[in-house]
Amino acid sequence: MQQETPISSSPKKTFLFDIGRVLLDFDFESSLMRLIPKGIDKPDERIKQVLQYKDTLECGQISSANFADWALRILESEATPEQFYQTWRQIFTANKLMWHCVRKLANDNHSLILISNINAIHCPWIFSTYPEFSYFEHKILSFEVGILKPEPAIYQYAIDKYLLDPAATIYIDDQPKNIAAGQEFGFQCWQYDLNHHQAFEVWLTRILTTGE
Repeated sequence: MQQETPISSSPKKTFLFDIGRVLLDFDFESSLMRLIPKGIDKPDERIKQVLQYKDTLECGQISSANFADWALRILESEATPEQFYQTWRQIFTANKLMWHCVRKLANDNHSLILISNINAIHCPWIFSTYPEFSYFEHKILSFEVGILKPEPAIYQYAIDKYLLDPAATIYIDDQPKNIAAGQEFGFQCWQYDLNHHQAFEVWLTRILTTGE
């Protein structure tokens, strides 16, 4: 089997990767719309209300079962909780270009860590559905640690748990507020845009080659 060409032969670094709109794109709205019966008024507002409460699920303050029951009432849906879970999961599309980079980094023996605002309905399901996640040595998941990005505590947790040197740690996230928080800790940060992947690869090659 042909080996991936390493991105560089630079000193090994640690990478903190967000999941949503970095490794996986997602679309909650189109998926949840399928749960709403025809004729229900203001379906978009109902979905917005459900998503506004998502942080409570992602920091582990509500169980998956209770969240599903509540959301189905808001949506006036006749779906079962299991059908809600399935719909909640069917939002993802793999970002193949970024996974190509991840394989290269793993083959070059860089340390890869996930740091994601995510919930117990999606995990561990995504890790079996997308086996490429096995490239990541460690996972910092908001619903497990009880902290959401961009709270400083989640970045401090990463540093303390994995003995990170921020100056040698590369952090990739799509949210400006999360990137700003990472910069406060001294990480080398890139705000990722799915529509401009090539710009990320240019930056990554420069960082790994020159360190700047």
